Amino acid sequence: MQCRKILLSFLIPFITTTFAFAQSEALKVVVNNLAYYKQKNDLKYLAAAKKSADSLIITKSDTADIEKNTYRALVNSSILYIDSLNKLGQPATLLAETSTLVDKLSANKKEYKYQPEIDYSKRCLANVYIRKGFEFTNNSDFTNARQSFENARKYAPNFKQVNDYIAYSNNKAGNLVDAAKYYSNLLAVDSTRAEYIETASSIYKSLGDTSKALEILQKGRRILPNDRFLLLDEANIYNNQKNYKALEPLIGPLLDINANNADIAFVAANCYDHLNKYDKAESLYLRTIELNSSAYDPVFNLGLLYLKQSATGQEGDEDKNIGRAVLWLEKASEISPNNVQGLKALQLAYSKAGNQDQLDKVNNKLKQITN
Repeated sequence: MQCRKILLSFLIPFITTTFAFAQSEALKVVVNNLAYYKQKNDLKYLAAAKKSADSLIITKSDTADIEKNTYRALVNSSILYIDSLNKLGQPATLLAETSTLVDKLSANKKEYKYQPEIDYSKRCLANVYIRKGFEFTNNSDFTNARQSFENARKYAPNFKQVNDYIAYSNNKAGNLVDAAKYYSNLLAVDSTRAEYIETASSIYKSLGDTSKALEILQKGRRILPNDRFLLLDEANIYNNQKNYKALEPLIGPLLDINANNADIAFVAANCYDHLNKYDKAESLYLRTIELNSSAYDPVFNLGLLYLKQSATGQEGDEDKNIGRAVLWLEKASEISPNNVQGLKALQLAYSKAGNQDQLDKVNNKLKQITN
């Protein structure tokens, strides 16, 4: 069963704060242009603000000026977020340069004086990195998508959904160990998300850790007992393990939500068959055949069931069960004439029925196929 795809959505809470600018005279042009942009929503004011901010960094002392560089970071991060189509023609290096500048300012002990401005810049950068992450995702470049989302998390550590994006990217990039770690962490925070549970289970199965996958599914189904995908996932594991005792309690719910699914009906029939609950198995094999008459396995299994019952059933039912076994094994042979396993079952059925003519024909055919 394939996992439901995790739906990714953008981080949108863009800042609309009005800063209480306590700027020097030299910064008034920058601040005024930012205010004009907010009023008129025209990119030319952002371009003017950037030009003014860049013009303030001339001497070596300017490069160490916290106030000037803070507003430069504020302008650059605003442009990166707002001008997503790069109509202002900024260089491709602007994002990396602005990130480096913000990181440097954040590490300065005196930067607390400009905390609102730095917080603003960080949230702008987080938005930009998430947007770039989705661009990489849309182009199936999941390695770079993961890196972008990790950059976003650095600037918006409290935006929990970015961990979802990182987990998704790791999974799609094939970094299954990292993906499993992230999904496990996500489940620790929000264990009610069925897609987290299902994806984590799928990843652990891919890693060969079926026990961990099963543990996650069992926990998930305690919280979301009516989720059909989690139910199917858990049932599939038990069926693949041939753990029919564990599978049996899931049969009723499985059939309730998949009444017309031939595959589910067959899994249920096969489960009851292995538990020697032949009446239930017989009914479900017949239901499977009704839903899909061209499938070989349910027809063959029903023939084998009657063959087993001919040896273990009540006295007096042996001939009836052998007759049923022959009937269904012949139908199976019509569907797959050269199936060796089916022919050997027919060989046994004809022998028990005392039908020498048909037994000779099956013996000859087996010789032709196996020689």
